[in-house]
Amino acid sequence: MLDFDRITFDPRIMAGQACVRGMRVPVSLILNLVANGKTVAEIIEDYPYLEPEDIQ
Repeated sequence: MLDFDRITFDPRIMAGQACVRGMRVPVSLILNLVANGKTVAEIIEDYPYLEPEDIQ
């Protein structure tokens, strides 16, 4: 079963887009990075406030 507790929706943050843990990091951005071949380590290097669990 999938656990989506790291995905939040708040109309005050990024106009209600699905974001990672209430931060201004849209889930769509992470999906795009992964789809374009970025590794978890590369994403964390670019976004050090993310945790591996935010991406996996």
